[in-house]
Amino acid sequence: MQAISIKQPWGWAIARGHRKVSNQAAPTAYRGPLLVHAAMRVDLGSCHSPLIRAAGWDPRDPLATLGAVIAVAELADVCSPGADRAHCDCGPWAEQEAHHWRLTSVRALPRPVVALGWLGLWEPQAALVSDVLAMVAADGASASWPGAAA
Repeated sequence: MQAISIKQPWGWAIARGHRKVSNQAAPTAYRGPLLVHAAMRVDLGSCHSPLIRAAGWDPRDPLATLGAVIAVAELADVCSPGADRAHCDCGPWAEQEAHHWRLTSVRALPRPVVALGWLGLWEPQAALVSDVLAMVAADGASASWPGAAA
């Protein structure tokens, strides 16, 4: 299992089911379960973006926290710039010059799990994975998130 740290409010938008892609500078060969971690950094300018505002951004939402795992997802595919972009249907959250990491089966955690991370893809410690999977199972999400069985 892998994790990805994403600046707020973009992580919140993923956790709340509004954003189905994570715009990244590079592609990845990884596919599978992913912890969505809210980075310790905030993209202040994006807090006023029309997409974030339309999604109902609320900095008081527990999933708007910093430095914690806030959701689980499946990294299903990557849409990269170039020839395959002609058929890109990644939606309004996708940035033209970025690699679109397509996220499916996104499940917000009932409460954030505090953890250190770093921007981009990283491998979480086993204890963090265990804590998150236990929370997902206790929340009854194991049937709807394939990574919960891992």
